[in-house]
Amino acid sequence: MNDLILDIKNLEVIYKTDLETVKAVNGINLKIGKGKTLGLVGETGAGKTTTALSILRLLPSATGKIINGEINFEDTDLLKIKEEDMRHMRGNKIAMVFQDPMTSLNPVMTVGDQIAEAIKFHNEELSKEEVEKKVDDKLLMVGILPSRKVEYPHQFSGGMKQRVVIAIALACEPDLLIADEATTALDVTIQAQVLMTMMELRNRLGTSMLMITHDFGIVAKTCDDVAVMYAGEIVESGTVEDIFLGNKHHPYTEGLFGSIPNLSTRSDRLTPIPGLMPDPTNLPEGCTFAPRCKYSMDVCKKFHPKSITVEGEHSLLCHLFNEKIMSQQMEGKYE
Repeated sequence: MNDLILDIKNLEVIYKTDLETVKAVNGINLKIGKGKTLGLVGETGAGKTTTALSILRLLPSATGKIINGEINFEDTDLLKIKEEDMRHMRGNKIAMVFQDPMTSLNPVMTVGDQIAEAIKFHNEELSKEEVEKKVDDKLLMVGILPSRKVEYPHQFSGGMKQRVVIAIALACEPDLLIADEATTALDVTIQAQVLMTMMELRNRLGTSMLMITHDFGIVAKTCDDVAVMYAGEIVESGTVEDIFLGNKHHPYTEGLFGSIPNLSTRSDRLTPIPGLMPDPTNLPEGCTFAPRCKYSMDVCKKFHPKSITVEGEHSLLCHLFNEKIMSQQMEGKYE
């Protein structure tokens, strides 16, 4: 645990209503090293945001429930501490940049007051002048003039709002920053600026990051490790080199790469993954990706795969890489 800042073990999360139970996260394992960035990749509905909200214990209280697992932050299981202790952890030790900057900010508070709010909550001993100085420093850190702290969110562009959100998240210099598709709503030029800002801050403050995205370009540029998520499961994980340069990939990861334009080859059309993600209220009996997989076998429809480590830390949740299962498939009998 010494070199890990976050260690998630067998996390299971459901959303339960009177009508149905949504299986959002199904037994995932994730590790983030100190000072490292982990990219969590997957399509909409894979369970990425639910994972992030579980770390901060911000799931909707009426429906969201963590039914199993551990979330170890440094030496503390976040699922076992009191809510009061968790409140002091949020923003101070773990902070989050939410998905949409347009709705993340309070429209009736100045941006300076919103940054100051986080600083004052976790540093009650600071004087008003010291808080104002920290607000100015944080705005400068994300490339905004301190004189603009008296302005309201509607007076800022989308990219500037996202920088303000990052300034709020970094107000207390947290050990772990969770960025939930922080650049999705921005155009590519502003996106590059925001990513550069986050990387500079990570390098300057030594902050660990969980970068949630569906953009492999962002992953390649910013991350040390990658976890690919599908239907609430981690189907492939490893270093950036394993995912981008390795020879063995989960069919879903293969499909994601096939959906990205390649600058070195000419093609008339991209190759999208056929079909849709399974209904999380009624997941398939075997492999959740089997209905969309071009390599699907009989065993895939009957038995759920186990995670196989192919080299180093590179692991795959697929029967194709399990020699025992493949030999049984050839013989037509399974154990």
